[in-house]
Amino acid sequence: MPTAPHPLPTAVDLLVIGGGVNGAGIARDAAGRGLKVLLLEQGDLAGATSSASSKLVHGGLRYLEYGEIRLVREALGEREVLLRNARHIVRPMRFVLPHDARLRPRWMIRVGLFLYDHIGGRRELPGTETIDCASHPYGAPLCAGLHTAFVYSDCWVDDARLVVLNARDAVQRGAVVLPRTALLEARREAGLWRARFRLAAGGEREVDAAILVNAAGPWVGEVLHRCGIAAAHAELRLVKGSHIVVPKLYPGDQAYLLQNDDHRVVFVLPFAERFTLIGTTDVPFAGRPGPVAIDAAETRYLCDAVSSWLARPVTPDAVVWSYAGLRPLHDDRARNAAAVTRDYLLDLDTAGPPALSVFGGKITTYRRLAEHALEKLQRFLPAARGPWTATAPLPGGDLPEGGAAALATALLAERPWLGEERAARLARSYGSEALRLLGEARRPGDLGRDFGAGLSQREVDWLVAEEWAVTAEDILWRRSKLGLVLTPAAQAALAEYLAR
Repeated sequence: MPTAPHPLPTAVDLLVIGGGVNGAGIARDAAGRGLKVLLLEQGDLAGATSSASSKLVHGGLRYLEYGEIRLVREALGEREVLLRNARHIVRPMRFVLPHDARLRPRWMIRVGLFLYDHIGGRRELPGTETIDCASHPYGAPLCAGLHTAFVYSDCWVDDARLVVLNARDAVQRGAVVLPRTALLEARREAGLWRARFRLAAGGEREVDAAILVNAAGPWVGEVLHRCGIAAAHAELRLVKGSHIVVPKLYPGDQAYLLQNDDHRVVFVLPFAERFTLIGTTDVPFAGRPGPVAIDAAETRYLCDAVSSWLARPVTPDAVVWSYAGLRPLHDDRARNAAAVTRDYLLDLDTAGPPALSVFGGKITTYRRLAEHALEKLQRFLPAARGPWTATAPLPGGDLPEGGAAALATALLAERPWLGEERAARLARSYGSEALRLLGEARRPGDLGRDFGAGLSQREVDWLVAEEWAVTAEDILWRRSKLGLVLTPAAQAALAEYLAR
């Protein structure tokens, strides 16, 4: 059980605050270098920003327009690493960019796509092609009158599962991960950090740490305050990004990148087999960080953006689910929220035991951010081993030739009673670990209670024991997206089961 496989330590090399993708990535990297690591997360893993993304592993084509060459190059390189090491939860996707000369000239798009194809060391993914919208299947969902579109490659990722898998791998390498555990305060004392925290089950504990890593995302400033650090050398800028989900708008597995007349772009993505995901907005946010929700203006903005390009219009009443999150961006003083850098800055405070704070970042570059963090701390950790994560699959990532699809076929051949849909979902969610999850089950009854939509008691128990799930929301909206298809009665039954 990763929830408590190691005793709670009283002293560690690294205390990581924040269980989003950056905190989990740093904990995993550090544990694999032989360091003693404790990670504290005030809520569920990936409970905030890291589960509210556009679900993409991408270089960020539009960042080229802002001159972010270094960031795009690094992100494109990481796209290849993630595709190789997490092939069950990361998959290639073709993106269709229809052209309208009134928004951006053809030469600008061609130059951008040429750079995108060549600066990141692309190996597996197909390059850019130009299509005729009238004759190519990708043009069929688009409005009449569009002539040309460009098609390029990026990847989709199950963002919340990416975080959980990093945390699980960290634990398998010796780290202790404590979700729903709030840092109360940390102070420098006798050459160490002494941190006090409240456990999920109640009660307070203390731990001594040689180094504190503040990867709290939107709460990075609050953690600095609780650590008695008056000011950092960087500032945070919070931007709310919202997404909507509607019933599937078109056949096929392709995505669309749609330009808007405000110079922003909107993604339209296949989602959870039967749906389409649309996002995102960029709305400046002021005030203390916390839960956020989409508003009516954002919903209308996304619907209008898509309706101006697709033949099938989208209206707010079609929305079946929405989510929003706060992006903790490194403030580079850009006037437009959409233009704020998605790069990251690591701020090191050495006025006593070191404290490293993470400002900014994006899901695609989390692994390199973790490497850079450990490089920055290397002089304080002389016994730590070197970098290792570039070639190490995440749990479940050691798939057979043919990836998750081949694994699903094998699962179905051995257990035809699973059905194609469930076998495919288990393979995409758990990779090779689906075999451990299913265990010796030889008939449907061996999996225990059926909650609907292929969610069994065996899977629920796995998520509780192996992946820190506590509530129905954890399971239905983060570790899976089955909340989209489970009936209200089934969701209530799951909540009741978990409560017992």
